[in-house]
Amino acid sequence: MRTAAVVGTGLIGTSVALALARRGIVVHLLDTDESAVRTASSMGAGVVGRCKEPVDMAVLAVPPARIGVVLAAEQANGLARSYTDVASVKAEPEWDVLQRAVDPTSYIGGHPMAGRERSGPLAACATLFEGRSWVLTPSPTTSRETLNRALELVALCGSVPVLMDSGAHDRAVALVSHTPHVVSALMAARLQHAPDEASQLAGQGLRDVTRIAGGDPRLWGDILEANAGAVADVLGELAEDLTVMVAALRGLATEDADERAQGMTLVADLLDRGNKGRDRIPGKHGTGKPVCIPVRVLIGDQPGELARLLAAAAELEVNVEDMTIDHSPGSVSGLAELMVAPAAAVRTVQWLQEHGWTVQRIPGVGNPPRPGRPPQDDGLTSHAKPAAAGRH
Repeated sequence: MRTAAVVGTGLIGTSVALALARRGIVVHLLDTDESAVRTASSMGAGVVGRCKEPVDMAVLAVPPARIGVVLAAEQANGLARSYTDVASVKAEPEWDVLQRAVDPTSYIGGHPMAGRERSGPLAACATLFEGRSWVLTPSPTTSRETLNRALELVALCGSVPVLMDSGAHDRAVALVSHTPHVVSALMAARLQHAPDEASQLAGQGLRDVTRIAGGDPRLWGDILEANAGAVADVLGELAEDLTVMVAALRGLATEDADERAQGMTLVADLLDRGNKGRDRIPGKHGTGKPVCIPVRVLIGDQPGELARLLAAAAELEVNVEDMTIDHSPGSVSGLAELMVAPAAAVRTVQWLQEHGWTVQRIPGVGNPPRPGRPPQDDGLTSHAKPAAAGRH
């Protein structure tokens, strides 16, 4: 692949263009929004306007309902030799393409499994797709040449190709992507008129649950419309579980011993099923999630603190499997949680202590006090106290 075109310079389209441009591909940017396309170009995503000759691959980064129309128009204009899209639903666009396309053999559906809460070209980055799955959904008419070009596109963006039927893809993303967004939005909506004192108590758990609710409502409206049936099926199953949970909690709130016992059984069953379901989410490289222990470190709210903490972990040659940051409103410090292997937990704590960091005790794991100092009883294993907002 030497040339490409990206139609639609939002978050995903611009990120694709940036990824290709940094690999030496000449990218042509097209968009009806002149401001967006010029912004993408100024970021180094490519040149504005069409190529005089057909490019090798065109990526249609437009709403699902527009793919068939845009593809037919661009094929008539001779934009590219092959075409794909990046919509998060596949069956309906594929059907539309087969009805409208001048040449359906040159089209293959695509969906990179990556994104951000923010939209627009300024939110784009060249590394957005690295290490992420990129679904390709060839139709019965897709040519081998088009499939090969799509596979090359995926490789250039640093992603892992996954071949699926369009219908199977839509049912899968309804469960793992679209319904979670709806549930996140429903939970976040409960906060719209919440008392200020309740909002001030928000912690990392609530931020995790509501993070994806910050997506573009218009974009997500298009996505849900295109995959409405599959999402409704998952929400229907979820509604059944919610009905059971509500009844169980009502039972726990009564004075009747039998109702309370039955309610606790149902609650425990739902929570246990939740644990088992979460365990099925793959870890890095598609493998099972490793067993990790959290090392919680107090960090100051100033530039460079997080980088300094990660540098300390790197110097110890400890692999941080995951990380979260909890920063309470109004606080001058935050709590960084580093997930490390059990064998590395104690030496990580000791190393960080020796370098002046304030580290919480690890429940169930021996945390020997710093040499020459008595054990502490405040849940922290360093000499520094949480009020210190500078270097820890």
